[in-house]
Parts: sequence; C-alpha cells; structure tokens
Amino acid sequence: MPAQERVGYHVKRVEQELMALKHAGLKPSGLTVPQYTALALLSQNPGASAAALARLSLVTPQTMATILANLQAKGLIARRPNPNHLNVRSIELTDAGTKALKIADAAAVAIERELGDAFTDEERETLIALLGRCSTALHAQAADVNGGNAALAPFRGSESA
Repeated sequence: MPAQERVGYHVKRVEQELMALKHAGLKPSGLTVPQYTALALLSQNPGASAAALARLSLVTPQTMATILANLQAKGLIARRPNPNHLNVRSIELTDAGTKALKIADAAAVAIERELGDAFTDEERETLIALLGRCSTALHAQAADVNGGNAALAPFRGSESA
C-alpha cells in the first residue's frame, strides 16, 4: 500500500510538522517541546507526581524522569516531599519555570491557534472527532497485536481526550 493511501502516514507527517514548528517557536524560551508540555501540565496540576505527569504527557515514566531531571537542572521545577505519600515527590514550578512557561506558552498557543484557524468551528470539531475515532480503533486493535495492549498502556483513557 503506497504511503499516500495510509492514514498513519498522514497523521505522522502532520504530527511531525506540528512538533517541528513548535520546536522552532519554543527556542526563545530555552525549552524543548516535551519540557514545555511538562511545565504546562504542571501549571494545571500543581504538586503532581512524576508518574502523574508521565500519564498526562502521554510518555513513559522513564522519559518523564529525564525531562524532569533536565527541568530541575535548569531551576525550572522544585521537588518536595509529598505529605500524603512517603515515596512520592510533589513537583512545582519555580518562579523561573513560570517565566519560561509564559514565554513558551505564548509561542505554542499562537501556533495551535493559527492551525485551528485553518478550519471552521465545525471542521475543527469534526477533525477532533475523527482523530478520536482513530484512537478508539487503534485501542480496539491492540488485543489482536502481540504486545499491543502494553504498547498502548501509556495512552489508556486518552481516546476521548
């Protein structure tokens, strides 16, 4: 089957184009796209754990550990003991993290808005619904693929997000 006939090819191409444009747009903030994503989600979920941020970011805990180590080295986050869980550390934005996020968010939101503006409201809703159907179909296929359920485990619950 030629690439142009594959839905996955088109989804991947557009995702890569979006990430490349965001990467360029985020350069002035000093953040990578994954770092920006972690900070943005942390701003919406103050005190979240690394495991929670990994789930929200749709990455593995190992990947999130690397992202958070880099953010902490830059002084953009602080980890504190969680008063409710002995082995869990709560993560919070520092003042520097809040400033970096503000710069990065302005660039990322502008890119997302301009992309969204390429569609009417109805088209945008339809696109989101169609992508949701793609996700649902992939999750339904997972049981039929050796290792499929494990491969999609980080994305459980994101089908309707």
